[in-house]
Amino acid sequence: MEPLSVALVGGLHADARRAAVEQLLRTVPGSVALHHDLSFAADGTVRRTVRDAGGTLDAGEAPLVNDCACCALREDLVPELKRLAAGRTCRLAIVELWDSVEPKAMAEVIASCGGGSLALTGVLTAVDPALLLPSLGCGDDLAEAGLAVAASDRRTVADTWARQLEYAPVLALATGEEAADDTDRALLAQLHPTARQVAVESVELAATALAGFDVEAAALRQHPACALLPQEADEAGVATYVWRGARPFHPARLYAALEDLACAAARSRGRFWLADRPDTLLSWDAAGGALCVENTGPWLAALPDAAWELVPPARRAAAALDWHPEHGDRGQHLVFTSPGLDRDGLRALLESCLLTDAEYAGGRTAWKGLSPAFDELLDPVP
Repeated sequence: MEPLSVALVGGLHADARRAAVEQLLRTVPGSVALHHDLSFAADGTVRRTVRDAGGTLDAGEAPLVNDCACCALREDLVPELKRLAAGRTCRLAIVELWDSVEPKAMAEVIASCGGGSLALTGVLTAVDPALLLPSLGCGDDLAEAGLAVAASDRRTVADTWARQLEYAPVLALATGEEAADDTDRALLAQLHPTARQVAVESVELAATALAGFDVEAAALRQHPACALLPQEADEAGVATYVWRGARPFHPARLYAALEDLACAAARSRGRFWLADRPDTLLSWDAAGGALCVENTGPWLAALPDAAWELVPPARRAAAALDWHPEHGDRGQHLVFTSPGLDRDGLRALLESCLLTDAEYAGGRTAWKGLSPAFDELLDPVP
């Protein structure tokens, strides 16, 4: 029996998301939409509905798991999809994700737990381009916006929206109360230049939901070591600045500049290295003025040769493109995208955070003795 095709439709822009789901229900014969409403989590349950173009087919509730609405979704989603697959009553199951649920986690759950009965064939993020910048500039915690999926959820509106936007290979564009302008369109194109943009009302939308989706390739595209970051651009007042450097950052000077750097652009991301942690690949992820810095493991140059065979080929290829004769794949690669971007100011600030000639000449022994300014961020005390 052929596996049931499954398409994820997500995004914080609820009206655009619902419009995309309705269009798929109308244009894909035999399609149904499955939605878990997490807004009732305070009552201890998650509400599930299954519907087709004609209306609701089934409804039910799932209890919270570990006081986490998103955990309840994960526990309930795959069994419901398998039930639909076993019944063979539909051709396509459209999973309409709740506002703050990120598609990456759900895509990986379906891919790993589908058991051959499910095939993830599409991941779409619905976007109202006129709301793009307000969403990206919102530094409020999800809890403040009533969108947290668990008591421990510390994500912000901006960083959640950025990940929803950048993970999906297809952006379903809908028009809300206000029409998008050239600045909105330029910002969207620069944030995710490889995405396929499809109007919600287009007949092409159905094809994107059935085109196929590679979960492993999508994860690699998001990994800081080999992410497909945007290139330099400048259009309609929106600019993308790509900054690279070979030398490591001075930890104390970079730490002192973090607030200015995080607020310098609507969105910035990439990878970097610190002089006092020369073997650690660090990720940079900022949106809405909030910055997340994380340890994502060792640089390839820090691994023994035998360990390279365990590294995905895509990462080895990405490292080879930027290989430095002395530092290997260690390097700075940060990308800033925003309306009104100050390229010169950013360049000067970033370069001021690098080791000076004298500091660089001191070598690794001296570097490791520098003030460990990032310990609180990278090695928090439990």
